[in-house]
Amino acid sequence: MASAVMNRLRVLRAEKKWSQARLAEAVGVSRQAINTIENGRHDPSITLAYRIARALDVAIGDAFQFDPET
Repeated sequence: MASAVMNRLRVLRAEKKWSQARLAEAVGVSRQAINTIENGRHDPSITLAYRIARALDVAIGDAFQFDPET
């Protein structure tokens, strides 16, 4: 089943020239956790989603969008 949460993490990281490891370090999770979120295999908790958005200096809605159709 596809994730109902769509994300722009790969694009936002690229804009900051950050690796997955750099983002993971900034929010206190593993690089693998960031990878699974980016690839839609895992939805972050609301707390983690906010930490990611804050680290990337964007609004949470710019990083994540809920798509109830999936």
